[in-house]
Amino acid sequence: MHEKHLSSQFDSDLNRVSTRVLELGGLVESQIRQAIYALSEFSTEVADQVLETEIRVNSMELEIDRELSSIIARRQPTAVDLRLLLAISKTTANLERVGDEASKIARMVKSIIDAGAARSLPAGELRVAADMAASQLRKALDSFARLDVAGAVSILKEDDYLDREFDGFVRKLITYMMEDPRTISASLDLLFLAKAIERIGDHAKNIAEFIIYIVKGADVRHASMEEVESAAR
Repeated sequence: MHEKHLSSQFDSDLNRVSTRVLELGGLVESQIRQAIYALSEFSTEVADQVLETEIRVNSMELEIDRELSSIIARRQPTAVDLRLLLAISKTTANLERVGDEASKIARMVKSIIDAGAARSLPAGELRVAADMAASQLRKALDSFARLDVAGAVSILKEDDYLDREFDGFVRKLITYMMEDPRTISASLDLLFLAKAIERIGDHAKNIAEFIIYIVKGADVRHASMEEVESAAR
């Protein structure tokens, strides 16, 4: 995912840590899929599996951070190599936070089940947004593996769709609570679930921004879409 260096060992270091990040991404992606299944089927067993995976995710984040610190200390990288390592560090942190959101979904699914309100709430409508968020993360990881700037830009454009899905669900929940105040407590759990799903999309967006930073050297955080497209050319 980068140009060859005079030092083959440096190339080996970069390839190894990049591969580890993609492995972490795959683990987090499976965690999201499990969380979505736990939500759609109200499965306590699958929710528990999501929480167990969190331990592995946290451990991998620490391992990657140690590897990055070692590479920086030994190689003292500059220019694009330093950008790559910094972006890998930030990508790793965002993937760990995606795992946190998946775990949050799992815990809230268990809370809703324990409250006995599982089947009476419109949780199934969250599936569309959850699938969108998972798809954005998958695209972000694919673009990261190839350092695909065009793919990264497309992810940033799609982020608005997920935001609109979230806003629409919030409006439906408000209506639902007004019609039946007894569902307010469980509906608030669903609201937090929806926010966790939206945050997964935000982390995918962050990874896309890091890809543009690696390849183009441009920091497009908080930039307009016109500015992003200009930087990506």
